Amino acid sequence: MAFLPVVEIPDPVLRQIARPVAAANDAVRALVADMFDTMYAAKGIGLAAPQVGVLSRVVVIDLQEPETEDGDPVRRPRAFVNPEIVSVSDELSTYSEGCLSIPDQYAEVTRPARAIVRWLDPDGSSRSEEMDGLMATCMQHEIDHLNGVLFVDHVSRLKRDMLLKKLAKQRRAA
Repeated sequence: MAFLPVVEIPDPVLRQIARPVAAANDAVRALVADMFDTMYAAKGIGLAAPQVGVLSRVVVIDLQEPETEDGDPVRRPRAFVNPEIVSVSDELSTYSEGCLSIPDQYAEVTRPARAIVRWLDPDGSSRSEEMDGLMATCMQHEIDHLNGVLFVDHVSRLKRDMLLKKLAKQRRAA
């Protein structure tokens, strides 16, 4: 169990394109485990390897269903190696997105409502799934990270500037 430091904007690693993973192996599985530990500790629902300074095409997601009677979230961890979007719907949906690499900042982002995604699981098996709702949004957000794109790139320049100024002010106050 290891907690990795989350890279925050304006670190240039967030703008780099991650490299494909040659093979799912023990190193990839260890990275996935560390990424889950990091994501849960940061109270996120998705994390891409570049966000922890690793330029590999690896994503972890857990939408964490509402809490059970004992107060714990229902976890459904999913790991994606070399995920790629095969196709997207014409229908759009809008969610308020945030990002562990841009802490405490949120904005409405419109993306395709559904996406067909292909990937390898951490054991190297090929998978494909049509995703919708929050899962489709989260997967598109995380794949953007693998391509050096941040959610603030999907909002107006004015909104992006406001978010980044607010973040800078919070950092100065801390």
